[in-house]
Amino acid sequence: MSAPIRFALVGNPNCGKTSLFNRLTGARAKVANYPGVTVERRSGTVTHIATPTEILDLPGTYSLFVTSPDEQVARDVILGKLAHEKRPDLLIAVVDACNLRLGLRLVMELKSLNRPMVLALNQMDEAKRRGISINTAALSQSIGMPIIETVAVNSQGVAELRQYLDTYAQSAQQPTEQGAQVLTLSDRQESVEALYAEIESIMSQHVIQPAHLPRWQDRLDALVMHPLLGMIALFTILLVIFQAVFAWASPVVDLIDAGFSSLGELVGATLPDGILKDFIVDGLIAGVGGVLVFLPQIIILFFFILVLEDSGYLTRAAFLLDRPMRGLGLSGRSFIPMLSSFACAVPGIMATRTISDPRERFITIMVAPLMTCSARLPVYALIIAAFIPEQTVWGVFNLQGLTLFALYFAGVASAALVAWMMRRRTAREEFPLLLELPSYRWPMMYHLLMGLRERAWIFIRRVGTIILALSIVLWFLATFPGAPEDATLPAIDYSFAGQLGHFMQPLFAPLGFNWQMCIALIPAMGAREVAVSALATVYAVGEESIDVALGGALAASWSLPVAFSYLAWFVYAPQCISTIAVVKRETNSTKATLFFTVYLFALAYFAAWVTYQVASAIVN
Repeated sequence: MSAPIRFALVGNPNCGKTSLFNRLTGARAKVANYPGVTVERRSGTVTHIATPTEILDLPGTYSLFVTSPDEQVARDVILGKLAHEKRPDLLIAVVDACNLRLGLRLVMELKSLNRPMVLALNQMDEAKRRGISINTAALSQSIGMPIIETVAVNSQGVAELRQYLDTYAQSAQQPTEQGAQVLTLSDRQESVEALYAEIESIMSQHVIQPAHLPRWQDRLDALVMHPLLGMIALFTILLVIFQAVFAWASPVVDLIDAGFSSLGELVGATLPDGILKDFIVDGLIAGVGGVLVFLPQIIILFFFILVLEDSGYLTRAAFLLDRPMRGLGLSGRSFIPMLSSFACAVPGIMATRTISDPRERFITIMVAPLMTCSARLPVYALIIAAFIPEQTVWGVFNLQGLTLFALYFAGVASAALVAWMMRRRTAREEFPLLLELPSYRWPMMYHLLMGLRERAWIFIRRVGTIILALSIVLWFLATFPGAPEDATLPAIDYSFAGQLGHFMQPLFAPLGFNWQMCIALIPAMGAREVAVSALATVYAVGEESIDVALGGALAASWSLPVAFSYLAWFVYAPQCISTIAVVKRETNSTKATLFFTVYLFALAYFAAWVTYQVASAIVN
């Protein structure tokens, strides 16, 4: 059987390359890493093509003369230099029609490789709305390659591109190694001026652009990128997001909680008393249900992140924050990795590969986990609901939402402080921020649904794998060995979990933690949200409404200073293992990984201790 024909999507960041990939593959991507490196490899099969094919979604790059690890992988794959990665047979250059001049630079560099190419001129609808007129036929003739106009977000032109790929795949011969080229910096220095002159000549002949952006975009940019008004707008947007996480999710959270409670009661009433009933009700249903009830809040958080990203606001926020972040020793480049860390620290740390300055990249990796990831949200939501009354303050704000905002802000402020302290110890090297500002546009429902489906599936898969496995282990530790016949204490005190919790408790006593809280810290190293199901297990919450019952158990057992101390611990602790592993992989340094782990644990311990002492002094 012959090898599949390989296509590769190549283009600048934010040109719509991934949207086109999803349209061509039906959003079915195989995600792994490229051999020998840590850059994500997305591949799939072009649907509705009889010939076997494989299409790669290469990392975004502005040039073949690269400055970041991601761009280097894209270049090496194109040139066939990456080990165990066959060179693509056809390059699909994706260019944003609104930023044609910028995209043509990469296109002309690719053309110099003499490889089969087709150009997908994407976002043509937006270009026309902005008054940009492109003579596509003349442009195609001028640059010597076919051009297909596309609007990936609504599939316009995708069928034509698929037909082109089908025709190419049917007629293509098995690839040879002829024509492979390796670019060098000397090639660039000799040709860069001629390249830009050629691009300007092409633009002047085939493209008519309005002198200015639409007025409403200019006015909106004047607001959101204003040093003061822009920061107020950003602060307001974040505040609204955290308010919505609590206010909008409550009905669905209650529904899921009631469903698992009914399931627990049904199973409890059906099965006879014994170890099997305890395992299913207290181990499986309470463990999994206690975490899954927070799915609506996570979906709402990602909904806002996707809307801001698709609308073009996030890139502007990066520009807005570039100046204040430089005061901390970072730059606007660090904004996207740190924002990604609000979802999960792992992709956030991996996103630092786009940072050119090695020292800035190291600092961003060190502080990214201080951004509050979605795995912390179940812990925050549980404790806030248990200890903070649901009441309105200042006539507008929800007190629980404000508390959640304060926790997120504490993480951001701490990251800023740590970055500033780290940067003071090193000499500065300026790398100016160069980002492409996309046009404002309404987010597409298809994109939002695909993004939410992916994030929801990731969370549900964690619940069904890591969290389920840890819940079973926790149930076992909390159940065995059983209490002796002459026991005077609750049975869990005699279990493995009880013994371990009592062993750890003296170390955490200055923080106000009891032995049940110490137990929950251990599985949280696997996944932070497991702390919720761990607490449900050790507090024996099973057949009642899980969320409400566990909150009631905590409120009866913990004081307010203890609850705040526990929240402070989760703001800083470097849980989970996956985060530590990806730091080791990205830094390729055991010393850096140890520093990362130790400093965050020390920070968590110190913050929890201070919080407990100060809160106790105030309450008492």
